[in-house]
Amino acid sequence: MLDPLAARRAPDGPSRDVYLTGTVFLDIIFTGLDSAPVRGTESWARGMGSSPGGIANMATALARLGLRTSLAAAFGDDMYGDYCREELEAGEGIDLSLSHTVPGWHSPVTVSMAYEGERTMISHGHEAPPRKAGAPEGAGSHGGAYDPEAPECPPPSAACVSSLVPGRAQEWIAAAARRGSRIFADVGWDETGRWDLAALAELPHCEAFLPNAVEAMRYTGTECPRAAAHALAQYVPLVVVTLGAEGAYAVDARTGEAAHVPGVAVEALDTTGAGDVFVAGFVTGSLAGWPLADRLAFAGLTAALSVQEFGGSLSAPGWPEIAAWWRGVGARGPHRTRYAFLERILAGCAASAPPRRAVPTLGFRPPEQPPG
Repeated sequence: MLDPLAARRAPDGPSRDVYLTGTVFLDIIFTGLDSAPVRGTESWARGMGSSPGGIANMATALARLGLRTSLAAAFGDDMYGDYCREELEAGEGIDLSLSHTVPGWHSPVTVSMAYEGERTMISHGHEAPPRKAGAPEGAGSHGGAYDPEAPECPPPSAACVSSLVPGRAQEWIAAAARRGSRIFADVGWDETGRWDLAALAELPHCEAFLPNAVEAMRYTGTECPRAAAHALAQYVPLVVVTLGAEGAYAVDARTGEAAHVPGVAVEALDTTGAGDVFVAGFVTGSLAGWPLADRLAFAGLTAALSVQEFGGSLSAPGWPEIAAWWRGVGARGPHRTRYAFLERILAGCAASAPPRRAVPTLGFRPPEQPPG
């Protein structure tokens, strides 16, 4: 696998490139729906896939880009949990040494329905209990995975990725920042409706904040994504506002640089996890030291490639798919100038077997062998 950080690794550097913690869901995705389900009727989907979801979307996207990824998560001791653990650890090479299995706890599940370019989700699950009795408030806020008493938790890593939650403290982020990790964070919808930046207690510890356009404008009270990005740059060194099909806009408060890169047009099958893939691409480019506009372009490309496949985690592209795009339509199409930087990065990237993809069932039984 291509290692985008090979030239920047130091012998005494951390063994992990990225650490993250959160809840792993089993995702079941239905696609090919002509419209939203109607109450009292039965709808049939033309496509279906199953894959690890939740924080697994981000972890898999990072690992497929060659980053040494460590995930702390709670897994149920059911078949769903076994499947997700095997996919992430054996299938994707993600370090799960800081994860654990919770006896008697069932895995959270999300059913996602994709239609008309949008998706509707239904989830079920219960928060995992804290890993250790007597853990402080908020220790279990990511599925009981963060253990403040465990040695090196959070572990030394070049970067950490998190999703900020208004009014909900995540103690590990400040600890990771103090240890020198670069913090990259997005944010979810504010269910309280207050949209108060002060409620994002970990924002001062972040190097980069990556909200979407609606979130950025709500938090800043602005009516333009670019104005929102510049307003947020007063609070965090680097702001990236995602604009959907229109790409992304970024402001680096340290240098004053601003950049906008348009999106790559594709026919979307399922948008689940596209935001996670975008963040993973941006983190990869940041750790590799690429220029800001190249990081935006790369993140947008990885997200665009991901929506052409089922599911969140197993739709994330790897370097062979990125190389195939560049050596195919990329180098000959309208994006050839913007993505010319890929030629140097992909110089040593050879073709390989296609990555694992979401499938309708969790696993087929092996074929019976004929009697010998």
